[in-house]
Amino acid sequence: MFTGLVEEIGRLVAVESMGASRRFTIRAEKILADAKIDDSICINGVCLTIVAISGSMFQVQAVDETLRKTTLGNLRQGSRVNLERALRPADRLGGHFVQGHVDGTAKIVDLIPQAAGKLMVVELDDKLLRYIIPHGSIALDGVSLTVARLENSRLTIALIPHTLAQTTLGERQAGDWLNVETDLLGKYVERLLATRVGSGVTEAQLMTWGYGDYNKS
Repeated sequence: MFTGLVEEIGRLVAVESMGASRRFTIRAEKILADAKIDDSICINGVCLTIVAISGSMFQVQAVDETLRKTTLGNLRQGSRVNLERALRPADRLGGHFVQGHVDGTAKIVDLIPQAAGKLMVVELDDKLLRYIIPHGSIALDGVSLTVARLENSRLTIALIPHTLAQTTLGERQAGDWLNVETDLLGKYVERLLATRVGSGVTEAQLMTWGYGDYNKS
């Protein structure tokens, strides 16, 4: 489990193909202070296992399933990646609960400069949109963020200067793809309600239960 608060940006120094999988060698500093083999590490929002450590570098391996479902297959030597160690029980939870289990990918369609920071507009498909609400939480490339606006298939995120400087989101451009993990709570609620009503949750059912149309908020 993670929080979506990126600890540092690492650099990919080598990519090795191993059949249908790939092994990534990443240079880092802070996250290696207490890292050991078999530890979980969140890389651009994807939970992977450290399989080797040597000096200031560590290795992880991504299987073909992970490469298909995330943007890790697009990484090349020299790519910079967001890194976060697993949450310890005694840590403050500054972001939100992030599993590192990516639900899908989404494309940046616009970046709008602001007096301080930027607005990032991202387009999602329907299977992800169902879990998004205005002012709710979402993890993009492993960064815990708040949904500022939701309009049809697009959500807008306000990126403060600190986030732009401390994560790879500051390097992203329109047309880039991001790993997406929606809020864990929404997925559990849907599953429980689907079991209860037998055929899933529809918009009509939500309206009868007193929930409005969030897309118009």
